[in-house]
Amino acid sequence: MEKMTAAHRTLPFDTWVRVYDMDTSKTTEVRITDRGPFAPGRILDLSVGAAKAIGLYRAGVGRVRVEAFAHTSADPPGRWCVQTGPFTKEHDARDLKNALIDRYRTAKVAEFQGPTGFWVRIDPADHARNEALAMQDWIGNPDPHAEPYLVRID
Repeated sequence: MEKMTAAHRTLPFDTWVRVYDMDTSKTTEVRITDRGPFAPGRILDLSVGAAKAIGLYRAGVGRVRVEAFAHTSADPPGRWCVQTGPFTKEHDARDLKNALIDRYRTAKVAEFQGPTGFWVRIDPADHARNEALAMQDWIGNPDPHAEPYLVRID
């Protein structure tokens, strides 16, 4: 928690990013080590240490700009899936899960409950990014609070 790390939905693990606080002009550099955030409108979850370093620990949230450093590979391979939620009603998540199973018969589809509601995750059979993007587009926005996110799982 005290290390200079962050969570991002799609940047490859071990990518270094510079985080610039738009209100205070403070900056810090962090390494991507986790997936998230999954709250609408948020682009990055900082560790406690990184939040303290940039002065966002007490506020909890802030307006930031993120600059990723070039990865060692211009197009790093990855394993991708799509996750959407939280749904407030379990049957809404179940309905989406059933629709995804009907449409994408070779994909793995899971519905689960988290601390903020009900979630659905779909893993393309080959975990290809382009297939996950097509699935994300097909899902659309079934609930204003349940946005589909492309998630890198490796």
